Amino acid sequence: MFSESKIVVRYAETDKMGIVHHSVYPIWYEFTRTEFSKNMGISYVSMEERGLMMPLVELSCKYIRPADYDDTLTVRAWISKLTPARIEFSYEIYKEGILINTGYTLHAWVGKDLKPTNCKKNFPDIYQKLQETM
Repeated sequence: MFSESKIVVRYAETDKMGIVHHSVYPIWYEFTRTEFSKNMGISYVSMEERGLMMPLVELSCKYIRPADYDDTLTVRAWISKLTPARIEFSYEIYKEGILINTGYTLHAWVGKDLKPTNCKKNFPDIYQKLQETM
């Protein structure tokens, strides 16, 4: 299962050369990852209320082709790896059906105290739902 979000590039997201600034892509990853979670029925807010958080521990972003102001982009996100300690999401961004960017984010499972937690053991319903989407 994957989630797809449409993004229209805003002027503020471009640089002096008129292309999307490199720092914007991870923001789009986060937006689509959040939508993915909501579509699964597990919002970030509900996870955090239960005491489960997933801070970012690693980010990779490969720029293939540029995006420009007012382009309509499609951002896809899916779970590419899942363990009781971590979750990895992968991303693809398309412009008019052409792949322009790929990336991934790796997140650790932690509790409210920010210490690592075993998601499978301590939140089995969430872990099972995540497994089912892979």
